[in-house]
Amino acid sequence: MREIVIEANTIPAPERHNFIFSTFDSLEAGDSIIISNTHDPKPLLNQFNENRTSQYTSEYLLSGPTEWRVKLTKKLKEGCCGCC
Repeated sequence: MREIVIEANTIPAPERHNFIFSTFDSLEAGDSIIISNTHDPKPLLNQFNENRTSQYTSEYLLSGPTEWRVKLTKKLKEGCCGCC
């Protein structure tokens, strides 16, 4: 299972969320992205809740005050054995 670390503050702001969504969409079930940022990525997580509901789990690995790290893990599709 892969873990991809994304240093969000190194990605230009207008491209940041699209890059993170594209990276997440390219993951296989069980793979994760770890998003590192200089602020709480709550707006991004809200977008994930709206657009990728039930496709992921999230876990704060670090919660400030100067760095935040959130791990998003792609779930198996409902009814999937993970072999497809």
